[in-house]
Amino acid sequence: MLFISEYGQILLILACIFGFFMAWGVGANDVANAMGTSVGSGALTVKQAIIIAMIFEFAGAYLAGGEVTATIRKGMIDASVMAGTPELLVFGMLSALLAAGIWLFVASSFGWPVSTTHSIVGAIIGFAAVGIGIDAVVWSKVWAIVASWVISPLLSGTIAYMLIRSVQKFILDSADPLSNAIKYVPVYMFFTGFMIGMVTLVKGLKHIGLHISTGESLFYATIFGIIVAMIGKYLLNRVKPDPLAERDSRFGNVESIFAVLMIFTACAMAFAHGSNDVANAVGPLAAIVGIVNSGGEVLQKSIMPPWILLLGGAGIVFGLITLGFKVMKTVGTKITELTPTRGFAAELSAATTVVLASGVGIPVSTTHTLVGAVLGVGLARGISAINLRVVGSIFLSWLVTLPAGAGLAIIFFFMFKGMFLT
Repeated sequence: MLFISEYGQILLILACIFGFFMAWGVGANDVANAMGTSVGSGALTVKQAIIIAMIFEFAGAYLAGGEVTATIRKGMIDASVMAGTPELLVFGMLSALLAAGIWLFVASSFGWPVSTTHSIVGAIIGFAAVGIGIDAVVWSKVWAIVASWVISPLLSGTIAYMLIRSVQKFILDSADPLSNAIKYVPVYMFFTGFMIGMVTLVKGLKHIGLHISTGESLFYATIFGIIVAMIGKYLLNRVKPDPLAERDSRFGNVESIFAVLMIFTACAMAFAHGSNDVANAVGPLAAIVGIVNSGGEVLQKSIMPPWILLLGGAGIVFGLITLGFKVMKTVGTKITELTPTRGFAAELSAATTVVLASGVGIPVSTTHTLVGAVLGVGLARGISAINLRVVGSIFLSWLVTLPAGAGLAIIFFFMFKGMFLT
């Protein structure tokens, strides 16, 4: 198509800039979902959390980010509707990236833990429904994604509740909590390592050309889980009982052990977050690259170039370094009081939920997932343990995110249309 061949390079440059900006917003806002509980519980300092997140957010985005990108890229818009006007899809995806990035910048500046998935989905629905037509939106896909926003916090909250109850039963309520912690914590470490191993082997390694069967993946992930548990056991054996730690609470030494465990769960959550939420930035970017490289053809499927995942991962890391600490503080300290045992339960359940969703290509909101997990942990101590005012304000910010993303995307869509087609 003449328009694509004439403006293709400009469109690609804009797409990369806006895609990186959107990825920056993902890192600045959603890093709280990966690291907020670790910092809030005192298991990690902000600096330590950022270093861990830099490594595992990037690894998750690059190694395991491809499955979810397919849903964002081609799941919500009917490509056949725009087969004759690919430039409209390009304008729309540029608008969606810019709109979601701006909203995330505003929210992150104020420390609001909004959903990056909400932001980009609302932006895509906005430009497609208003700028192109209602028929351009595949509403069945949209409703499935919306349903996942309800299911994911319920699932993560349930898992978190069961995890913290298991900790209470086997460790905290026992006659010798410290000895039982040393005995049972490696089991939790195994499941953390196993989960990271499975998502990497089943989904991630295909991006570098290495395909492993499900059976082989189960075997290797089990081995990795055992290695993580052995490392954890070694570290736990070096923990010495500290009488001062139990001066205010008989669980002081146990909490110290779970602080060690949270290093592993923090890695798992960062990896899971990177694998799931990189799609919010690179999905629309991949759609634009596919159209430009094909000369204007709106493809139902296209190969995800590795450089796009690299750009998305780099943007996430840059965002969490520059502004991630603000939302991290909100999630980690203002919903409910977190200790390492509670933070562990919340992180591991949230990571498990996100990884499961990423594996089947559902772009769940890590914000919803993590908040659901923290609420599950809080409910284990009773409703009074939860700051309902903060939770209410978080829910309100979620509701505002959809129309904010949609409204900005509609404005930018017609702006780009006027700039390039007049």
